[in-house]
Amino acid sequence: MKKYAYLMLISFYLLGFTFAWSQEKPSSPATVITVAAASDLKFALTEIAGSYEKNSGHKINLLFGSSGTLATQLLQNAPFDIFMSADESLVFKLADAGKTQDRGRLYAIGRIGLFIPKGSPLKADGSLKDLAAALRDGRLKQLAIANPEHAPYGQRARQALEYVNLWTDVQAKLVLGENVSQAAQFAMSGSAQAGIIAQSLVLSPTVADKGQFELIPESWHQPLNQRMVLLKTAPASAKQFYDYMASAYAKDVLKRYGFGLL
Repeated sequence: MKKYAYLMLISFYLLGFTFAWSQEKPSSPATVITVAAASDLKFALTEIAGSYEKNSGHKINLLFGSSGTLATQLLQNAPFDIFMSADESLVFKLADAGKTQDRGRLYAIGRIGLFIPKGSPLKADGSLKDLAAALRDGRLKQLAIANPEHAPYGQRARQALEYVNLWTDVQAKLVLGENVSQAAQFAMSGSAQAGIIAQSLVLSPTVADKGQFELIPESWHQPLNQRMVLLKTAPASAKQFYDYMASAYAKDVLKRYGFGLL
């Protein structure tokens, strides 16, 4: 009987120790989700990710760049979880290469326009007529656009310039940003007298007072259908943020930054 009571005492002691350990052991660290995103999302996505982090406890690591450069890195197995491209064709390319879970979904439609910084002798004219005149009379020294070789916004800027027969004549004046965010910086700093950049960057409170901006007609270039996709190795927590991008809150933020929604 004494032996039985002794064993029961040991059992209760061990049970209590196990319970105490389970209560005191540190919680598992928050998951870090890496999102490779087009640079036109710099302000809007930072705002959305900040809200998601507060609500979920997960950490969102945002990497911004030109969509073409990011897609190339993903083809070389860069360790990203989500790709948010400014051009859906790059997502399809990754899907065809077997790098993604599916063919993704559209999250927004981007717009380009002509930005004129304060102090520039040019006018903010979405028809680009004053840009053409400035090219002839010498007012235009430099025009900033993203590099058309790998940046969708640069490709659309080129298409718009081709539409009004300015591309050939303006090439000597071009200053190319690695991505549309860098092109916007060139224009906003005044180092270029004008820039064809993303509307989403101009609508940021930190940029809105740096100059004037006018949209270029959408019919002058291919649409900027922006698509996001989960990479094959993405964890379940990445799917949660992927779904969050379809929430009413995320859509409201995107709309506020001038993105078209489907």
